[in-house]
Amino acid sequence: MTKSTLSPIIAGTMNWGVWDKNLNQKEMENMIHICFENKITTFDHADIYGSYTTEADFGKAFHSSKISREKIQLISKCGIQMIAENRNNKVKHYDYSKAHIIKSVEQSLSNLKTDYLDVFLLHRPSPLMQAEEIAEAVEQLKSEGKIKDFGLSNFTTSQTDLIRQKTTVSYNQVQFSATNYEPMVDGSLDYMQINNIRPMSWNPLGSVFREDIPQTRRLKKLLATLVSKYHLGSDTLLLSWVLQHPAKVIPIAGTVNVARIQSLHKAVALKLDKEDWFAIWSESMGNEVP
Repeated sequence: MTKSTLSPIIAGTMNWGVWDKNLNQKEMENMIHICFENKITTFDHADIYGSYTTEADFGKAFHSSKISREKIQLISKCGIQMIAENRNNKVKHYDYSKAHIIKSVEQSLSNLKTDYLDVFLLHRPSPLMQAEEIAEAVEQLKSEGKIKDFGLSNFTTSQTDLIRQKTTVSYNQVQFSATNYEPMVDGSLDYMQINNIRPMSWNPLGSVFREDIPQTRRLKKLLATLVSKYHLGSDTLLLSWVLQHPAKVIPIAGTVNVARIQSLHKAVALKLDKEDWFAIWSESMGNEVP
């Protein structure tokens, strides 16, 4: 089966709702239009975002946007059971029973006001997950047309193999950036290329703008010179660094800054000089390559 065609950069909705920006319906609708107009047509969700409220808020905003469902792609995830007002959970845990997976997808479809998810992911691995039961749920959802593609999120290569024994895995969403480059060196991205699994990267800008530590200071100093060279913002350069990896990583950008959204797609066209790409990695490591 061919994979869903996702946009080269994905809009992450985790912070759109009550967890951070608290966008109202009109603001969320406007944000969907801004993303769409800037070639970002794929939207990344999870059932837990906004303590189980953001999907439904997005669904109302998308419905009022009048954008055709066929022109966008929706991703969602399930499995994390949070302690929240609208959930009867006493301990944060994971649930990958067949019943829960199917119920969760059906709830996401209802929330998002759609008949299908383009991609459905298991949010985080659980020690108690049973591959056969997961596969049964996935195959049923696919046969009913409720999901097009299936994948994972934050799974190691061995955990992915466990699931791949029973059903096709098309995606794995991992933390990958110039400051969190472990998937590039621990074999994760190699494994995904070998097994035709498309990586998505959450937090693709890493900690460059969030932390003031020796690593980020070194990177900011280098980026200041590269900004002058390429005449593009630091965030665009960092996204380009991620995009340049041969695993064809799709970054998930969580920004709601309009100017930043408008500049994101420039990263797709940009090809960093090889030495500049290695300079970014070297400054992140704090030493030159071996």
